[in-house]
Amino acid sequence: MQNDNGNILLAILTGAAIGAGIGILYAPDKGIETRHRIKRKVEDTSHDIAERVSHAKDELTKTANEQKDAFDRKLDEAISTMSYKADDIIDKLEQKLEELKAQNAQLHK
Repeated sequence: MQNDNGNILLAILTGAAIGAGIGILYAPDKGIETRHRIKRKVEDTSHDIAERVSHAKDELTKTANEQKDAFDRKLDEAISTMSYKADDIIDKLEQKLEELKAQNAQLHK
């Protein structure tokens, strides 16, 4: 979904840049003034795109870090739960072992 938003944003910016360029080319200015306007528009658009890409990168990094933290928390919870269950199983096995030892001692008397 984030990729779709980036593609839409890029398409809008590209369309705006092309439209601005065509508008400038058909404007009744001298050639040098038109070239300067085109150059400024390209610089402005490039700067805007660079800012948006930087912002998108920051957002993706933030989202990835949040997802990693959430995964780490869930993994820790799962390990903790499994540890408690393992302790319960060990306790029950030790109880059974004691019972079996007691029964075995009774049989050897």
